[in-house]
Amino acid sequence: MEETGIRNSRIGIESTGLSGLSSLRWNAGEAELVETALQRGEGRLTAHGALVVTTGQHTGRSPKDKFVVRDETTDPRVWWDNNKPMDPAAFERLYEDFKAQAAGRDLFVQDLVGGADEANAIRARVVTEFAWHSLFIRNLLIRPTAEELESFVPELTIIDLPSFKADPERHGCRTETVIACDFTRNIILIGGTTYAGEMKKSVFTVLNYRLPETGVMPMHCSANIGANGDTAVFFGLSGTGKTTLSADPRRTLIGDDEHGWGEDGVFNFEGGCYAKTIRLSAEAEPEIFATTRMFGTVLENVILDENRVPNFDDGSLTENTRAAYPLHFIPNASDTGRGAHPKNIIMLTADAFGVMPPIAKLSPAEAMYHFLSGYTAKVAGTEKGVTEPEATFSTCFGAPFMPRHPAEYGNLLRDLIARHEVDCWLVSTGWTGGAYGTGRRMPIKVTRTLLNAALDGSLKNAEFRTDPHFGFQVPVAVPGVETAILDPRSTWADGVAYDAQARKLADMFRRNFEKFEAHVDGSVLGAAPASLPLAAE
Repeated sequence: MEETGIRNSRIGIESTGLSGLSSLRWNAGEAELVETALQRGEGRLTAHGALVVTTGQHTGRSPKDKFVVRDETTDPRVWWDNNKPMDPAAFERLYEDFKAQAAGRDLFVQDLVGGADEANAIRARVVTEFAWHSLFIRNLLIRPTAEELESFVPELTIIDLPSFKADPERHGCRTETVIACDFTRNIILIGGTTYAGEMKKSVFTVLNYRLPETGVMPMHCSANIGANGDTAVFFGLSGTGKTTLSADPRRTLIGDDEHGWGEDGVFNFEGGCYAKTIRLSAEAEPEIFATTRMFGTVLENVILDENRVPNFDDGSLTENTRAAYPLHFIPNASDTGRGAHPKNIIMLTADAFGVMPPIAKLSPAEAMYHFLSGYTAKVAGTEKGVTEPEATFSTCFGAPFMPRHPAEYGNLLRDLIARHEVDCWLVSTGWTGGAYGTGRRMPIKVTRTLLNAALDGSLKNAEFRTDPHFGFQVPVAVPGVETAILDPRSTWADGVAYDAQARKLADMFRRNFEKFEAHVDGSVLGAAPASLPLAAE
């Protein structure tokens, strides 16, 4: 077997269980991986030097095909209502078949770190079939130095073989696609999908399993730091603005998607960003746009014109077009990936019903309620069969990556908020003046103005009103923001229709929260939206 690249000579590929390979490239850099990907027909270069690839039928994650091995260790710890179990014997058969699939192949290995806080980091050895997958994960995780690679001891193994097709009967899975997580042995097997995001979210899932027992809160969020050292955390599901709003040229970016909050403050899990690019523009998001013109960036499912210039308005392959790039491509990114304890927590929702205010102040109990709820909305046209707005509740703003019961994460968050006296805000980046199809998207200028007021502390001094449906505090007036937009009912042509829609959404919140009622105290239950009769005009 031919091997090239820097590695720990004492811990070779045998640490992954693989053998009989044709060749191995260890910790190859961008130039080698891009060159190899082009030679193998895995992608094309854009006019500006980025690598563009397509991911086939899987243009997003496959959460229904993700499994966790259920054994004596994981059985009492994992939230099985949210995680599909796999029998240890089935996993062992799957692992053996992965080894057989890998035999005789040319593979790539990256030794990387998940977690900028050394005390809470995990060292991951990622084996991939595709050169571009190796580049992708090299962009997304933290890269050790050459010296560190020579003594690198992996704690987690990820093997990603898109060519592998699972057998549901033999492997105890659902389809030919499988993401199987063995938390006890720290092995993750990914097969039957070319979507690279499965690798990064697998590392996140492992950290979400490990860290709560150490008192560290894992978070699906972005984070940045102001000039005065004030850290802000932005929770939110896909499409709510985590990446966009944290990429502020006046603040230092810690990271755009996954963080931990521990004894010494906030730390990034990753070393890169995985930004959505649909309708990306240089005017609205200059820092992110600039990365799409840099060598080493991977563009997923982005359409090129005849001159190989990306057309970010073209969603013909998927609305989930992405750019994967290292953090140092962002000019104002943190070089440590760490920040102090947050002063502000922002919970983002893209409310397609048009009834949420653009910003609201949350009490600690309300923050826990909305964190456990994890509300946003899908809009018509983004998924097959979605013809009108649909409420989506993804607990902790990331249910697919949460192995433990949400109450564990929620209690950790509430304790940290209380201990560090954090101000919490709910921000809607969705629709105003009506639901999707009638109203308009919340202007990003309004959102940024409100966020700036929250982050600089001035918004705390505003006059607030109590929202009659949701109970949280809403500012009455904010400098630089049209007063009417702060009161969503006043932006609707029909106030009675607004009340009906608000009551409908409040009912959805209450029904969704029923499964958490036995796990929270009375103050959190009291943060539920009110059940009110329709208001008269």
